[in-house]
Amino acid sequence: MKTKTNPETAAKTGTLDNAEPTLHTLLLDTVRDLYWAENHLIKALFKMSASASSEALKKAITKHLNETKTQVGRLEKIFEMLGEKAVAKKCDAMEGLTKEGEAIIETTPAGTQTRDVGIIFASKKVEHYEIASYLGAYQLATTLGLSEVGEQLQETLQEEQQTDKLLAEMVGEMLAGTTEKMA
Repeated sequence: MKTKTNPETAAKTGTLDNAEPTLHTLLLDTVRDLYWAENHLIKALFKMSASASSEALKKAITKHLNETKTQVGRLEKIFEMLGEKAVAKKCDAMEGLTKEGEAIIETTPAGTQTRDVGIIFASKKVEHYEIASYLGAYQLATTLGLSEVGEQLQETLQEEQQTDKLLAEMVGEMLAGTTEKMA
């Protein structure tokens, strides 16, 4: 005889009678993915900062590094809110994006604007991945009625959007200066 699962427990753990994972399971999986991604990004940001030549870029990377550490703390708080241990799930996307950034550093001359522009382009790819992931997690949390979790995710989402905007402005200024020199 099959026992009935408490609906609240089933929703939380994804153990409904059917095989399809629940939205809660998808949210938890996304948070685990983000937790790995943010921790991995901390290491990559150190390398990017050390490789940048523009003081403004170094400052922006350092600011984002500090925000990323705060975001890891927020994700740990979200795990607590969900009644789960903070467990990371490897994020292949973030690993690939940071490898692209490392390749740019390895293939561009040190101390050049080209390297700085490449670092910004690589950083923007990371930001767009994070924005998409945090937006999706936020939508799941709010759909599930987890407003406090949603607030935490929205705060990080806004930080990621601000970083992306800053990087866009920065690369625009760098490239405008290059265009003027070429004219």
